[in-house]
Amino acid sequence: MPWIRRGQAALLLAPMEGVTDAPMRALLTEHAAFTHCVTEFLRISQVVLPRRCYPRHAIELQTGSRTPGGVPVIFQLLGGHAERLALSAALAVEMGAQGIDLNFGCPAPTVNKHDGGATLLKYPERIEGIVRAVREAVPAAIPVSAKLRLGWEDPAAIYENAERAARGGAAWITIHGRTKAQGYRPPAYWGPIGALQKSLGIPVVANGEIWTLEDFQRCREETGCEHFMIGRGALANPYLPALIARELGLPAAAVPTAFPSSEEWRALLTRFIAISQPLSDNPAYALRRIKQWLRYVANRQPFADFDRLKRLGSIEELQALLPTLQIF
Repeated sequence: MPWIRRGQAALLLAPMEGVTDAPMRALLTEHAAFTHCVTEFLRISQVVLPRRCYPRHAIELQTGSRTPGGVPVIFQLLGGHAERLALSAALAVEMGAQGIDLNFGCPAPTVNKHDGGATLLKYPERIEGIVRAVREAVPAAIPVSAKLRLGWEDPAAIYENAERAARGGAAWITIHGRTKAQGYRPPAYWGPIGALQKSLGIPVVANGEIWTLEDFQRCREETGCEHFMIGRGALANPYLPALIARELGLPAAAVPTAFPSSEEWRALLTRFIAISQPLSDNPAYALRRIKQWLRYVANRQPFADFDRLKRLGSIEELQALLPTLQIF
């Protein structure tokens, strides 16, 4: 798997629990823009999960850790027990993972109460120990990275936490520009990301509140980064990754406008249904995921047909609505 390196721009699809799963990764990487994806986290709590859990979590393990479009997929783990995470990382690599990412940023209370995600930001020495344990457990050719927030409450915590992750052997770190206490409330604070990008010695990926091309341009100017991760922005506007990739000098699919028209949205949703069908045996899956997806769109740009969409009860009803669905 290509590593994220200084001097080589990268655009990553963010891990979003229950959102950027395998069908969504397949859709969003079908055309050139993203250079890497990160899976949703696999939570390691009281035990190391059995082998069968890994390909269920990331079906790309069966295809060289790449999406159908050929984009590398990094396998993300979450937990607070260094030995269990190391054993889990080794199992993931045995099953085909080509990169391991460690989640120290999830702000969900249910995760934090069970020694996972952002709660580790309060314990810099544990971050270093976990990264080191995982780094030592997998072959040297497998990159190990870490995803961090600025801190639990104090954004200045990022400086020690990032240094600890690097000392533990992280090949790069991704920084979400908010504390756990800030959740996802805007704004994101990109200044500390820029400071670390200049001083840390390993690549830094900037993440947080990139919804538009203008947001990306401001983030790049403020951080000086050449590596970026987007998630909610790519869902709200699936053309955004291509616009950003072009700015970064990466291969990018041609997009006709800055935002999909209703007709183009209908084509995207139809394609998502087709991709989802062989990947899920749950007939309600595609409808549930599309409702969730279009909520991100409606939150950024309200559209009248979202109320109709919310009331649908089956994929057949959705397919009947699609020809007239108005989004933009």
